Amino acid sequence: MREPRLYVPSVGEILSGEATDIYFYRTKVLVEKYGLSDVKVRMQVHAYSLPKGYEWAVFAGLEEALAMLRGRPLTVYSVPEGTVFRRKYPLMLIEGRFIDMVLLETAYLGVLRFATSIATKTARIRKRAGDRQVLFFGLRALHPAVFISADRASYIGGADAVSGMLSEKYLGLKPRGTMPHALIVVFGDQRKAWQAFADTFEHETPVIALVDTYYDERVEALMASELLGKRLYGVRLDTPGSRRGRMRDIVEEVRWALRRSGYSHVKIVVSGGLDEAEVEELRDVVDAFGVGTSIAAAPSVDISADIVEVYANGRWEPRAKRGKIPLSLQVHRCNVNEDYITPFDDTAPQYCRDGSQAKPLLVKYLENGELVRELPSLDDIRNYVLEQLKEVKL
Repeated sequence: MREPRLYVPSVGEILSGEATDIYFYRTKVLVEKYGLSDVKVRMQVHAYSLPKGYEWAVFAGLEEALAMLRGRPLTVYSVPEGTVFRRKYPLMLIEGRFIDMVLLETAYLGVLRFATSIATKTARIRKRAGDRQVLFFGLRALHPAVFISADRASYIGGADAVSGMLSEKYLGLKPRGTMPHALIVVFGDQRKAWQAFADTFEHETPVIALVDTYYDERVEALMASELLGKRLYGVRLDTPGSRRGRMRDIVEEVRWALRRSGYSHVKIVVSGGLDEAEVEELRDVVDAFGVGTSIAAAPSVDISADIVEVYANGRWEPRAKRGKIPLSLQVHRCNVNEDYITPFDDTAPQYCRDGSQAKPLLVKYLENGELVRELPSLDDIRNYVLEQLKEVKL
């Protein structure tokens, strides 16, 4: 009898280039066979399109991409992780022998596209949520192989907390979470489940009671408040679509009932099927949002990589497929709403509308495979994103 298994590549298989498309392997074979192993190229990573309705995206996944490219004779320039960018912006430039980068393209593009898509969707929800908390609860919509990467990308995009246990071990993020309906069903009585949770975890995490398992949300919210009093931090409404009317009306009803009964301190958390429109509609009556699938299954930001120059005859010669600019490019930033794109090798300063000098965004991270720039902390990247979000519009 065949044993079940998890279909997850090892880190070694990723770094060796085995986690790739077969056509890249065959390309490498042909490059070696026909004496092209020493051909040097410049590979530009960019996003030539954004999801429908998107005017900007948040670049994420750089650290993991660098982990793949490091240790090879490659020089890598990139915009900083967390940079807000727009369509057709250059994001990275990889310089070196084509044969040394070809097997990694599938993997590093996959990481960049996955992380950027999640960070961007989180940032859009963060923007709509205003000053309300956003908690990422979307792991159940993903393969466990990407749990940590997804939590990292969502945090970069502006989530206040994530739920994955392993994210504390790998990212230093203390996971947040309340309780599932399964806990209450197993106890058979919501009061017993709430009491057990409070008695066991109140010194570890805020006590938030799930209040829509058996009875009306208003009824269960009052039950939890009467049972736990000041120990109760908040209630979570996760009403299924089959039982849900207008969610705002339900939240307002619960809020009025809590205030009328002397439980104004109790926060209200809403989760279950939330996306941008629901978050914007509820943000003035809700204290926090638990957002899952809409972030985990974020619209894909189409990040691609193309050769734009080949080193020949002692110089970099423009060479690219049709539809792509045959030239390495640089982004000069004045502010998040004022950028200028120029040839990468153009050393002339770029000036902003106010007369100040723009800052080139693509900076060197790897030189001949060696890391030459300090990588920022996760909180530094997140704060960089939040500062930019103050200026951009949805």
